[in-house]
Amino acid sequence: MYKIVGFPRTRAMRVMWLLEELQEAYELEPAPPRSEAVRALTPDGKVPVLVEGDAVLTESVAICTYLADKHGRFTFPAGTLDRARQDGFTQHCVDVLEGALWTTSKNSYIYPEEQRVPAILETCRQEFARGLETLGHRFGDGPYVMGDSFTIADIMIGHCFGWAVGLKFDFPRNGPLADYFKRLRQRPGYRAMKAKVDAAQ
Repeated sequence: MYKIVGFPRTRAMRVMWLLEELQEAYELEPAPPRSEAVRALTPDGKVPVLVEGDAVLTESVAICTYLADKHGRFTFPAGTLDRARQDGFTQHCVDVLEGALWTTSKNSYIYPEEQRVPAILETCRQEFARGLETLGHRFGDGPYVMGDSFTIADIMIGHCFGWAVGLKFDFPRNGPLADYFKRLRQRPGYRAMKAKVDAAQ
């Protein structure tokens, strides 16, 4: 049994989504970032945290990589070219797409008002748009970024797409990326995760 500690409407959604795809049982403790419950597990108070027995893991990408590797699903084997390509999509998502979204979030509602830099918001929107353009160029003929195989890279990107919609970023309403986003949200694993996120509000 896995335990996820973290408020669901955070990057904890990624871990929940993967565990739903894996059909692995887990317990959810919806603790906010920097809360006492989270700081008892990790000093920086970041979520999500995965607890497995006596082990405590942090950082959503690392957690999802561990779970996919452990269960041998939704990832390509380490040391293969396909894994390197998959990791390239994941890294592009984290560096470019998530980077723009996280900076926007911090300067919109996370930081105290006196620490926000409103002028950076337009730059973030432009960076996100360029990131989408790059993703569109790299997208192949398959239903997912790695072709026919759904991987954790799709989970990271799908989470960022939803985040972007919440922030009212410009997002394609039709075309390959729009179809891809719809395809991700139609997966049973995504729907099961979303139902639990909504129930935990």
